[in-house]
Amino acid sequence: MAKLRIKEIAESQGLNQRELAEKSGVTPQLINRYWNYPMQRVELDALVKISKALGVKFADLIDIEGEQAA
Repeated sequence: MAKLRIKEIAESQGLNQRELAEKSGVTPQLINRYWNYPMQRVELDALVKISKALGVKFADLIDIEGEQAA
């Protein structure tokens, strides 16, 4: 199962959920969902916005079975 690394990356940059929501333009509710719960479905446009806000590649947000996506 794939896991999102949003929380880990954001916290390493000193960002909390509210700050990431503001910076990315994604709703706080969606950030909270991605931050706290394993996801089976994601909104790709939201992940693109989040990756840009964090300054990382889209693939860096996804950890597939314990290994960071390349």
